[in-house]
Amino acid sequence: MKSKLIKADFWGMLISGLCLIHCIATPFLFIAKTCSKTCCHDTPTWWKTIDFIFLGIALLAVFESSKKTSKNPLKFGLWLSWFFLAIVIINEHLAFIEVFDQLIFIPAITLISIHFYSLKYCSCTTKNC
Repeated sequence: MKSKLIKADFWGMLISGLCLIHCIATPFLFIAKTCSKTCCHDTPTWWKTIDFIFLGIALLAVFESSKKTSKNPLKFGLWLSWFFLAIVIINEHLAFIEVFDQLIFIPAITLISIHFYSLKYCSCTTKNC
């Protein structure tokens, strides 16, 4: 039981961290692209798809971690931060409301932090969690 939680939290931290790196790197990649080519001003489809891949994998990690954690507030925090991340990503692609680009860092860092805390302090030690 404990090893499944550790795996879910590890994958949750890893995917959230990669998502954060992806979010941080995006502006720099497009600045470099703009400097080298002036033909394409839109984000490539394959790059936008990465957001949803991270979101899907993060969903699996949150689902597994929330099943195995021993603290109910952490379950709520995991789901709330994932939901907030999903809303920010969907809004970024569909442009429902205009928000600052750095808003995505808040749920990504929150997911990393909660997975880390859960991994370190909230592992179930019995089969009846």
